[in-house]
Amino acid sequence: MPPKAIDVTLSPKLEQSRDDFVSYLRFERRLAEHTIEAYATDLKDFFQWWDAKGKDDLTDISANHLEVYGQSLNKRGLARRTVSRRISCLRSFCSYQHRQGLLSADPTFNLETPKLSKDLPRVLSIDEIDQLLEAPDLAKPVGIRDRAVLELMYGSGLRVSEILNLPLDGLRLEEQFVLVTGKGNRERAVPLTAPSSRAIRNYLSEVRPGFTKKKDPGTVFVNYRGGKLSRMGLWRILNGYAKQAKLPEDFHPHVLRHSFATHLLEGGADLRVIQELLGHASVTTTEIYTHVDRGLLREVHQQFHPRP
Repeated sequence: MPPKAIDVTLSPKLEQSRDDFVSYLRFERRLAEHTIEAYATDLKDFFQWWDAKGKDDLTDISANHLEVYGQSLNKRGLARRTVSRRISCLRSFCSYQHRQGLLSADPTFNLETPKLSKDLPRVLSIDEIDQLLEAPDLAKPVGIRDRAVLELMYGSGLRVSEILNLPLDGLRLEEQFVLVTGKGNRERAVPLTAPSSRAIRNYLSEVRPGFTKKKDPGTVFVNYRGGKLSRMGLWRILNGYAKQAKLPEDFHPHVLRHSFATHLLEGGADLRVIQELLGHASVTTTEIYTHVDRGLLREVHQQFHPRP
């Protein structure tokens, strides 16, 4: 286990700088709350390191300081992905400070970020998807709700945050699509599959009214007390069904989104269309799914070419 950083109280000056940056992320860049929390945590770690050196004047920050800080992260045994994220946070913060005129130059301009290997996304087979979708007990109200959640996550490739925050007025069941607000507060329309529509209709008519007798948060999916589903609550639900369906232990909710994209690509969908459905700002992000398409091409090539 890597040693934990000692949590110390920041000077008022550093706290104010962090609060200003968080306000910028929330109101100007309009990032998701969990992303803002990650930035705030990462920035606090740097500020604690900076404070431990007896400094609170950010105008003193140099590229050398940031390199030494990066080295300290590695010495603490942090994962490369964590180090990369914290350096990325500092890039955003210093760029913001420079634009505000609080730094005469951006010290992160030539700062190197640790390169990450692009892990290929875990993808479920069609049989595994079927096993997972059949896992909820439709004789129970929560089973009806959970079936609707699973159908929508796989059928439309939604992120966990998009499932949790989906408002009732985002459903367009008659038109067979759903309006989703994704990263960067970007709205997109995603088609619904017939099984998704049926499962959602069943949940809305048979289950949700009973859950929301005393209160209604306005989101599509709620817990049995009528409150909004939490991220941890959804994780427990999905993980339970994954174990029930005997899926591999490395199952993660995002696997359903990966499987959605991969199965579309295997079926011949255009990468740009998949990009739009997933809500990726850049097609570069979507291109990770082409590894499956290439694998399929190799398989077909070896099976049918006379000299494979």
